[in-house]
Amino acid sequence: MENKHIDRRIFIKTTSLATAATALAGNFALGSSLVPSVKNSIPRWRGFNLLDYFGAFPPKNGDQSKTTKDDLKWIADWGFDFVRLPIAYPRYINFDPQKNVTPADVLNINNKVVDELQELVFQAQEAGLHVSINLHRAPGYCVNAGFNEPYNLWKDQEALDAFCYHWEMWGKRFANVSSKKISFDLVNEPSWRDDMNDQFGSRSTIPGAVYRKVALAASQAIRKSNPNHMVIADGNDVGASVIPEITDLNIAQSCRGYFPHYVSHYRAPWVYKNPDDAPMPVWPGVIDGKSFSRKNLEELYKPWIELVKQGVGVHCGECGCWRETPHEVFLAWFGDVLDVLTENGIGYALWNFRGDFGVLDSGRKDIEYADWYGHKLDKKMLELLKKH
Repeated sequence: MENKHIDRRIFIKTTSLATAATALAGNFALGSSLVPSVKNSIPRWRGFNLLDYFGAFPPKNGDQSKTTKDDLKWIADWGFDFVRLPIAYPRYINFDPQKNVTPADVLNINNKVVDELQELVFQAQEAGLHVSINLHRAPGYCVNAGFNEPYNLWKDQEALDAFCYHWEMWGKRFANVSSKKISFDLVNEPSWRDDMNDQFGSRSTIPGAVYRKVALAASQAIRKSNPNHMVIADGNDVGASVIPEITDLNIAQSCRGYFPHYVSHYRAPWVYKNPDDAPMPVWPGVIDGKSFSRKNLEELYKPWIELVKQGVGVHCGECGCWRETPHEVFLAWFGDVLDVLTENGIGYALWNFRGDFGVLDSGRKDIEYADWYGHKLDKKMLELLKKH
């Protein structure tokens, strides 16, 4: 999930591409049955992203955003089996927050914070949940800016060495944990950026050979301590595109469930400089002169479905909808997203559990909440998730 300033050029580009692809697809459609039509080589995990370590600095609201044992119990009790932990590496290194982080700082691990994060992983596993550790901000790359990086992961060997140093540490921390309980998601929503510190810098596709080099090096670092560790790579183009260059590396791949952004990010302040400019979403229907329906989703996920058929594991690491989208529009759209994924054996992780996209305490203004131990529960959303 890009929580700061999604690049509007990528937003427009991906929306246009998928719309055009649907026009070419003709009458292509998947069946309505929720029985998977193909066998995924990884489990169809279902769950949530937990944001305890998502930011480069601890949240100002402190404990209110921390995942509790009750959260983990509720997730499991509701029938889910997966949580993803998007982590910003500055949270667990020692550095002066008043200064730009240096390459030397990046290697200065704060073991106290790593211990805390490890404890959260163990708590989730004790609740029966598979945990996927993800570097949302990795040494030399983050999909959003807001923090000064000393180098570029896709260009600089020093950055890649640091990236592998971190992943070797995480692999070793969980060396004796089964792949049924832990996986390692290399870097969130990768793309090519010339200036890592430019808040509105342009993004493009990472050259396949470059992505392969980074993924191979990091996966080898993770597997130094356990050759059976499960590794996942987010799709190219900010999570949107299959990575054919790594299909032989025993690495699963992770797609996204945010298309079209007109629906999933309606009025989101990091997409629209003026939220009032956002066109009103409908589903299905015409938004901003473009027609959208389930066919778009079927065509969008077609390359991912083909990847599953090739024997490569696929999971949707993030999906969901910002709180401003009319609730009935959100549910209609999200039902189609989850249908397409489920019919093809692909699991998902909602962004997030508690918060603006979440099933608890989302702040949506057009629904009637149920009280859930002092939290506001979106019952219709929960019922939809539990069906998939």
